[in-house]
Amino acid sequence: MPEGDVVWRTARRLHAAQAGRVLLSSDLRWPSLALVDLAGREVLEVVSAGKHLLTRVAPGPDPAAEPPLTLHSHLRMEGSWHVHRTGEPWTRRSASGIRAVLTTAEWTAVGHRLGMLDLAPTTREAEWVGHLGPDLLGPGWDPEHAVRNLLADPGRELGSALLDQRVLAGVGTFYMAEACFLARLTPWSPVADLPDVATFVTLVHRLLDLNKERVDQVTTGDLRRGRQNYAHARSGLPCLRCGATVRVAPINEPPQDRTAFYCPGCQRGPTPTDDGRPQRPLGSSRVPGTRAARGPTYRTRR
Repeated sequence: MPEGDVVWRTARRLHAAQAGRVLLSSDLRWPSLALVDLAGREVLEVVSAGKHLLTRVAPGPDPAAEPPLTLHSHLRMEGSWHVHRTGEPWTRRSASGIRAVLTTAEWTAVGHRLGMLDLAPTTREAEWVGHLGPDLLGPGWDPEHAVRNLLADPGRELGSALLDQRVLAGVGTFYMAEACFLARLTPWSPVADLPDVATFVTLVHRLLDLNKERVDQVTTGDLRRGRQNYAHARSGLPCLRCGATVRVAPINEPPQDRTAFYCPGCQRGPTPTDDGRPQRPLGSSRVPGTRAARGPTYRTRR
């Protein structure tokens, strides 16, 4: 699942293409929105809120009857938005996966395999994002609020707290794993084990902020392929810092379970769901050091 920096970058690209332009047509391929027509309305802005996207459009000719609206989308696991010059082909993606098409004279935005799509008056946006904690990449980022949220349950597993969008918004399994590695704690360690929660919150914010302008997510400072991050997706491979074998195990209970990568050499703390079996890197068909492609594989959800 795309994390906060990816969603922020998507919002910026959509905003640059459509803000200030009038929609010539809209095609919302979602059961509850099939009859909606936004043609004639100006796109005011596109913003992100954690992992949510909000496309705000101007009121219609009669603002009392046609108030400003917000099109809310969430990418979930496989969703994406793409921008094409209007009139140019964009058929490389399966038509069956298209969920939204917003067309202006210059640009067409296509939402593909979106996990959520809703439309409501802009005054009701809180129904979608009002539960979120401080947005790590939002204009109102409040680190003190994030610290208070983390400390509200000091016994909670650190990885679980980071993945909870009500605590702070924008972190998925990638930044959860990397932040825990840099803090030298396993994701199953209690929040109370953090020596300085404020410093940790600053670290998490810095990780996303540094990556929001680039496609590759880098946490090591090394841009070379295979050396860009410390723990995430590196199960079965040697740790870049200590050489121990990086491992992966689930965190949280189904259906909220996610994957958590960690280094047993660099990170102290409990690992209650790791069964100790040989593992392979995410996306690999081989267990390092073996001839057969065996060992558990965990699907990553960000």
